[in-house]
Amino acid sequence: MTSDRVPPGISASVPNVARMYDYYLGGKDNFAADREAAEKVLALIPEVRGDARNSRAFLQRAVRHLRQVGVDQFLDIGSGLPTSGHVHEVIDGAKVVYVDNDPVVLTHSRALLGSSPGVTVQEGDLRRPDELMEQAAEVLDLSRPIALLVVSLLHFVADTEDPAGIVHRYRDLLPAGSHLVLTHVAPDTMPAKADGVSAVYRNATSPFTPRKRAVFETFLEGFEILEPGIVNTREWRPDPTTDSSRVSGDYHLCAVGLKR
Repeated sequence: MTSDRVPPGISASVPNVARMYDYYLGGKDNFAADREAAEKVLALIPEVRGDARNSRAFLQRAVRHLRQVGVDQFLDIGSGLPTSGHVHEVIDGAKVVYVDNDPVVLTHSRALLGSSPGVTVQEGDLRRPDELMEQAAEVLDLSRPIALLVVSLLHFVADTEDPAGIVHRYRDLLPAGSHLVLTHVAPDTMPAKADGVSAVYRNATSPFTPRKRAVFETFLEGFEILEPGIVNTREWRPDPTTDSSRVSGDYHLCAVGLKR
């Protein structure tokens, strides 16, 4: 995609949040409009690249832990463009369903992941829990525990769409023993220029709404939060064998919750 040749049916003129995230991570599946918008964000907060890497590293540590305690079904909503260290690459012997509503993400995911053992790619929207879970049930056994991954996504859901209500509906639909892996950008952790970041995303495919810790806590109602609780991504069970803890930029709150 570095040639910026646009596949049929894809808009390249409006910055896309998934492709901007891909750019932060050093990927090449993005267009000029995505790169231009991402560079505006980086001009305000250069550490955003590090923040994206830290968030990704947290996801990998969380899914490894859940696999170690016996979880063998993972539902990754808003999975984004395939990158090194995607969920199925860091765990073995589990089913992974990747869900996204972006046509470019779906095209690339199906092309790159379609033949991977245990991996399914589905089209779906976080904001439609019942519909999405019904579709996931075609692959996953909803009578057994599932790990629901909602990482670097919920801050792109507007307040008017009731993000807490959306998460609580998933909680109600999940079987007992399931886990929620959740991250969210929090203004408590961001530099003063965060308002400028929101302005950039107003011209993208989704608005950017950082939320304070007190709001993040409401998303986790009904879950038993695993140690070390609600922390920044670098602080969640850091792995001494990696160098992710030394990457600057950590603006996401994160938590892993268990549904009893």
